[in-house]
Amino acid sequence: MLFTNEHRALSESVKKFVATQINPYVDEWEKEGIFPAHELFKKMGDKGFLGIAKPEQFGGMGLDWSYNLAFCEAMGEVNGGSIPMAVGVQTDMATPALAKQGSDALREEFLVPAIAGDYVACIGVSEPGAGSDVASIRTHARKDGDDYIINGGKMWITNGTQADFMCLLANTGDGPVHKNKSLIVLPLKSKGVTIARKLDKLGMRASDTAEIWFEDVRVPQRYRIGEEGMGFIYQMQQFQEERLWGAACNLRYMDIAVQEVITYTRDRQAFGKSLLDNQVVHFRLAELQTEIEALRSMVYRAVEQMINGEDVTYLASMAKLKTGRLCREVADSCLQYYGGMGFMNETPITRMYRDTRLTSIGGGADEVMLGIIAKFMGTFPEKR
Repeated sequence: MLFTNEHRALSESVKKFVATQINPYVDEWEKEGIFPAHELFKKMGDKGFLGIAKPEQFGGMGLDWSYNLAFCEAMGEVNGGSIPMAVGVQTDMATPALAKQGSDALREEFLVPAIAGDYVACIGVSEPGAGSDVASIRTHARKDGDDYIINGGKMWITNGTQADFMCLLANTGDGPVHKNKSLIVLPLKSKGVTIARKLDKLGMRASDTAEIWFEDVRVPQRYRIGEEGMGFIYQMQQFQEERLWGAACNLRYMDIAVQEVITYTRDRQAFGKSLLDNQVVHFRLAELQTEIEALRSMVYRAVEQMINGEDVTYLASMAKLKTGRLCREVADSCLQYYGGMGFMNETPITRMYRDTRLTSIGGGADEVMLGIIAKFMGTFPEKR
C-alpha cells in the first residue's frame, strides 16, 4: 500500500494533536484512572478524526480505510494504550454497524454526534461468562409494543462510565444462537441502566472500564441497527475493524519502544562498553524490528483487501493474534534491557508492558483467533 501526500498530511496532523493535546496529560490521566472523554473527543471531532471512514452525509470524511490506517498508526505515538483504545471504541468498535446498517434517522440521532465528538460511545458485547464466546451472551430484549424491554448486564465496557450510548448486542429471539441476536443503540441515561462499578485494571489505567446492569430498560424498536436477528453477523463484521485497529495502533507503539531502548542501551555503560554493543542486545532488537515490519505488511495487506470489499476475517485474525504476542515480546525484551530501571513505573516501558497485555484478550482472545484461522485452513475439528 502506498500512502499519498494526503495520507501523510493526515498522519502529521494526528501526531501534532497527540503531542499537544494528549501526551502532556497522559500521566495525570493514568493517576486519576480516567481521561476526560467528552472534552478530548470534542477536540478530535472538530479535527474530523472521529469520522475518517464514515459517510459524509453524517459528518464523516467519506474516505477509505487506508486513511483510518494512517490515523491508527499515528495514534501509536500516544504514551500508553488507554487513549488509542478508547478512541478505537468510538470509531471502529461501537459505530461501524451503525454507520453501515443503521437507518438514516438512527444515524442522524447517534452517529452524527459521535462523529462530532458530542457523544461518547461504547460497545456492549462481553458479559461475565461470555467474553470471547459471543454466542453465549444472556442479555435479552423482549418486545413490548413498539419498544424493547432490556434485562441483563455487560462487563469490561471501555468508556463505560462516561458513554452517552452503547451499541448493545442482545438476544431478541429464541432461535439458533447465531440468528437470535440484534444490535440495539441503548442511551445510557435511560431509566433502569446502572453503572455498577468502575473496574480496577492491571493496565490501560487512563481508560475507564465499567460493569453495567440493565433492569427493564425500555428503548424504542427503531433503535435497532439493521435487521432483527442479524446482530451476531453485524458484530462479527465490527470485530474485523476492531482487530485491524488494534494491530495498526500498536505498530508505531512498538517502533518507539525499540527506538527508546536503543537510545538507552547506547548510552548505558556496563563492563567497559555500551550495552548496545553486546551482540545479544543489538541482534535481538534487529529481530524485533523485523517482526514489527512483517506485521506491518500483513496489516497493510488486510486493509487493502478491506478497501477492495474482500472478507478480511482470515488476515485480520492473524494480525490480531500476531499483534498481541509481538507486543508482549517487544515489551518484555525492551524492559529487560533497561535492567532495574525497567521495573520502575517512571520508565515508559512499564506502561507498555501492562497495557499491551490486553491485546491478546480483548476483541477475541488468542485462542479464538487460532480457532478462526484453523477453520479457514480446514483443520478445525468438525462437530459430530
